[in-house]
Parts: sequence; structure tokens; C-alpha cells
Amino acid sequence: MPSPDPAWFERDPVELAPLLLGGVLRRADASGAVALRLTEVEAYRGSDDPGAHTFRGKTARNATMFGPGGHVYCYFTYGMHHAVNVVAGPEGSGWGVLVRAGEVVEGAELAAERRHVRRATRIAGELARGPGNVAQALGATLADDGAAFADDSPAHLTGPEAHAGMTAAWSFTPADAPPAFRTGPRVGVSGPGGDASAFPWRFWVPGEPSVSAYRAAAPRTRRA
Repeated sequence: MPSPDPAWFERDPVELAPLLLGGVLRRADASGAVALRLTEVEAYRGSDDPGAHTFRGKTARNATMFGPGGHVYCYFTYGMHHAVNVVAGPEGSGWGVLVRAGEVVEGAELAAERRHVRRATRIAGELARGPGNVAQALGATLADDGAAFADDSPAHLTGPEAHAGMTAAWSFTPADAPPAFRTGPRVGVSGPGGDASAFPWRFWVPGEPSVSAYRAAAPRTRRA
């Protein structure tokens, strides 16, 4: 299905984040399609947010976040895994929403294969719990950075909005009625950005097995 008009995403990320809950994020490529019903997200608000990648301005790595809303910002982190974000706000804002978790509603076998999880031992909610698992289940890599949420058909890859190196089609379908949600501090964010009272910008659907457990940022220790 086609995604909403790009203007739908051009909101403050704190407003957009709960609207993403219950919606379906879908990525299709030559291997097949995987879709997630989103259950946990985190908002990041650019220069106003010390926890955001874009707090200190635009770089080659975070440039997509400064583009218009309605695109994928995908990055590689900790030398271990990728993470998927929905770019929010108008062009130049540096705003976005991290996809932390979702329930696989399409392509479970493909997601399990990508996660190296055997079907017989798969736990409900396990496949896309946590940002790294979200990206792995979807098959997202740096090649997806900058992709538009537009059309979930492979034909879109040859359309005028396809970007260089794009090998997958992305779409997002909002829920008819976003579910009830809770808020709290973001997971693993250190320093001022982890202040629970100032930045209670993690949003999740209570009772969902895919939602990750809260972990505060580990304190940094100085080397002798």
C-alpha cells in the first residue's frame, strides 16, 4: 500500500512518535517482504536534544536526518548492528524517530532466517525486539539510508524518487486508531539526553512481548 503523503511525517518527533505506534512498517526486496506492527519508538529532536545524532549539526553520517520527513535514516552503530529511524519534521530540522521494536506481521520466516532464529524455538515478539533486531529482521543496511516511504511495490525502485544504490521499497501504513501507549526515558542514552524528566521520549504499547526492557546508559569510566 502507498504511504501517507510526506507532509504527514513533517511533525515534531514527539508528536509523530506515538502516531507511528500500531502502524505497519514494511520493507520489500528481492528476497521478499517483512512488515512490522510498531510497538516501541523513541523521539529525537535535533539541536534541542543532547541525545540526538544531530545535536551538534549536520555530518556525512546524519545528513538524511536533515532532509524532509518521510524517509528512512539507517546507520551502523557500535560496530555491531544497524538501526532504522523515521525522519520527522521539515527539511533542515534534524528530527527523527528511532524504531525500537515491532511485531512481525508479514514475512516471519524470512525475518527468522535473517535473525538466525529457528522457528521451533522462536519466542513471540523476539524477532524484532530492540533496534538491531528490527534492522536485521527487515534486512535494512546503509544502502537503505535516504529511502522514501512511498510504495511497497518493487516497481517503485525504478521510479523518479528511487535513490542511488536503492535495492528495496519501503512503506509505512498508520494505524486507523493508534493504540494506548506509555512514555518514559530513552534506552541507553547517557548524559543530559538520558534525563527521564526532561526527555521522557520513549513511547511503547504496554503488554506487548516485543517491547524491550528499559536499560539505563552504562556509566563511562576513565582509563588510568
